[in-house]
Amino acid sequence: MGEATVEDLSGPAVAKGYGGRSKIKVVWFHQAYMAKMIHVGQTVKLTGRVAESKSGIYLANPEFEKSPTLPVDLHDSLFSQGLPLTESLIFPIYPETRGITSKWLYHAIKKILTTLDPHPSSPLIRGRSKERVEDYVPEEILKKYHLPALRTALIWIHFPKKKEDAEAARKRFAFEEVFLIQLERAHDRMEYEKNKSFEIKIEAGEVEKFLSRFPFKPTSAQTKAIGTITADLIKNRPMSRLLEGDVGSGKTLVAALAAYATINNHLRLSAFDPRLSASNLQVAYMAPTEILANQHFESFISYFRHLPINIGLITSSGCKKFPSKSSQKFGDAAQSEALLARRSLGEAGAKDWTTISRPQLLKWVQNGEIPILLGTHSLIQKSVKFKHLALVIVDEQHRFGTSQRMKLAKKESFAPHYLSMTATPIPRTLALTIYGDLDLTLLDEMPPGRKLVITEIVPPNKREETYEEIRIELKNGRQMYVICPRIDEPDPDKELVLNAKSVTEEAKRLKKIFPKYETGIVHSKLSKDKKEKVMKEFLENKIQILCATSVVEVGVNVPNATVIIIEGAERFGLAQLHQLRGRVLRSTHQAYCYIFAEAKSDKTMDRLKALKTAKNGFELSELDLMLRGAGELSGAKQWGISDLGMEAIKNIKMVEAARTEAQALIKTDPELDHHPLLKKMVKLKVGEFHFE
Repeated sequence: MGEATVEDLSGPAVAKGYGGRSKIKVVWFHQAYMAKMIHVGQTVKLTGRVAESKSGIYLANPEFEKSPTLPVDLHDSLFSQGLPLTESLIFPIYPETRGITSKWLYHAIKKILTTLDPHPSSPLIRGRSKERVEDYVPEEILKKYHLPALRTALIWIHFPKKKEDAEAARKRFAFEEVFLIQLERAHDRMEYEKNKSFEIKIEAGEVEKFLSRFPFKPTSAQTKAIGTITADLIKNRPMSRLLEGDVGSGKTLVAALAAYATINNHLRLSAFDPRLSASNLQVAYMAPTEILANQHFESFISYFRHLPINIGLITSSGCKKFPSKSSQKFGDAAQSEALLARRSLGEAGAKDWTTISRPQLLKWVQNGEIPILLGTHSLIQKSVKFKHLALVIVDEQHRFGTSQRMKLAKKESFAPHYLSMTATPIPRTLALTIYGDLDLTLLDEMPPGRKLVITEIVPPNKREETYEEIRIELKNGRQMYVICPRIDEPDPDKELVLNAKSVTEEAKRLKKIFPKYETGIVHSKLSKDKKEKVMKEFLENKIQILCATSVVEVGVNVPNATVIIIEGAERFGLAQLHQLRGRVLRSTHQAYCYIFAEAKSDKTMDRLKALKTAKNGFELSELDLMLRGAGELSGAKQWGISDLGMEAIKNIKMVEAARTEAQALIKTDPELDHHPLLKKMVKLKVGEFHFE
C-alpha cells in the first residue's frame, strides 16, 4: 500500500486544524509504487473515490497527472500560448458501461480535442494537420446571448479550468438543443400555414346564443379561450393551437363551441332545412380510446340535437349515427336542454342514435351529409374522405403532426384548422419547446361550485382505517380506482428490482378485503380489446374496483368512480399524480384520493404534501420540474431531448430566446439554404425534418 498527503491552497479545510488549507490522505492499495512517483512540492491533479475509515477520509486509488504549473499561475484562457489542454483542474465524470470506464473516455476525448485547430485560418500547426471546427449556430446569435463558439464549448465542457467555463459550455449546448427543436417546429408551422383553409364567419351574438343553452355559465378562462379560438377561425390561415387544462376545466365545451362556429356557417343559409345540410363545413374529433370517443359522441348529441345535422361515430368496433330513424330528428330544444342538464351532472342520456354500416357512414361523410364525425384513429384511415373538412379536434394527441393532419384533408394544398387538447399538466417552457408549432392556450380555472377532491397522505398505521372509509363509499354504490407502479410482482432473484406494489397481486389482496365487490385489472400488456372490455364493464358498474397502472390517466370518464388509491406514490411525478386524481373528478359527488407512499423521507413527504396545497396542475408541473427535473415529467423520456437539453427547459428566458431566434431565422431563410450545416444538424437532432 502506498500513501501520500495532498494539499489544496485554494479551497476550504477538509479537516479542522489545517490553517484554512484543505488536506486529504491519498491511498493506493496494492500499488505502493504509485506514491514514489509523486514528490514533495509537486502540483498534481487527482481523481478517485473518496472513502472513510476510522482515521478519517481518504482518496482511494486515484488517477493523477503531474502539472508543471502552479494552480495560482494558470491563465484564465485555455488558449494561452503554450498552455496544454491537460492543465484543466477539473476532471469530468462520464456515464460508464461494461468495458468503457470514465477514465477511458476522459483520455479518448482528450486525445480527440488536441487535434482541433484553434486557428481556423492556419491549417497546419507544428507540421501536423489539425481538424477545423465549423460552428453551425450563427455567429450573431452566439454573440447576442454571450455563448461560446463550438470549439471553445467542446473544450470547456470536457476540460474546464473553472466552474464558469463549464457553466458557459453547458449553457451553449442547452440553448443549441432547444434552438434546433424550435427550428424544426417553426418550419413545420410555416409549411402548414402555406395551405389554404376555410375562413369561418361568426356573426355577432352566435357564440352567446350557443352558450346560453347550457345550464351553467362558462368560466372567465373558458370565455378567454373561446375568444382566442374564434379569432383564429376567422383568419384566412389554418389555426394551430394547443388547449391545456385540468380534468374538469371545461375543454370539451370550448371544443364544442369551435365545432358549432364551424358548422353554423352554412346552417344559417339552410334555414334549418335538413335537405341543405350537405353543404355544411365539417368537423373531425379524434379521441384516444373507443370509450372516450363514445362518451364524446353522446355529449355532442346533447350539444347539437336542436340543430338539423347528423353526427357520426367511427371506431374499429363499428359506426353510429345520430339521429336514429325512430327518434325525433331536429329542433327539440327542450329535450336537448334536459340532456345538457343531465350531462352536467355526469349522467348518461337515452339512446337516440342508430348503428349503421361502415360503407354507409363513409358515403355520407364524403358527400358532406355528416358535418360532425367523432372517432378514434380510424378517422385518419385512407377510406375516410371528407367533402369540406374545416376543423380537426384532437384529444390527448398533442404531437399529432402535420403529416397526420394532412391525411384528414382532401387535397395537399388544403389544411383544416387544428385544435389539440390535453389534460396533462405541462410546464410552460416544455410546452413552448415540444409543441413549438402550436399556439398555447391555458384553462387555469375550474367551474364554480365544483367540489375539490379530498386528498389524504396515508401512513402505514392508518391503512385499515382508510379501507373502512372506502367501504362506506362502495356501500353507497360508488366505485374505486387503485393505481400501482408495477404490472407483476418482481423476480426476487434479480438485483435492483423495483420493490413496489403490482396490479396483479394488489387485485388478489383487495378481493379478500372487499369480497362483496367485483375487481378488474387494466395495464399496458393487455390487448386493446381486453382493455376496452374491462373499462366498459367498469363504466357500466359491473366492476366496482379497478386495479390499474397509470394507463388510466388519459381517456377515461367514469362519473360514478369517486375514490382513487395510489400505491407507491413517490414513484410518480406530481403532475401525473394530479392527473390520476382527476379520474374521480367527473361528477357532483364528493371524491377522495388516498396517497400511499413507501418512501418516508422528509423530502418525499414535502413533495407529496404539495398535492394538497397546489392550486392547479400547472403549478404542480412547475414544482415537479424544479424538484425532480424535466426528465421525471410524465412522458419526458419519449421526447428525445438530452438531460442537458431538459435542464434548459427550466429556464423560460432561454426557451423564449431560442424560440424567437428560430422563428426569425426560418422567416428569412425558410429552408436553411444559407445555413447548410445548421440544416444538417437539425435533421440529425429531430430525425424527420420536412424540408423541401
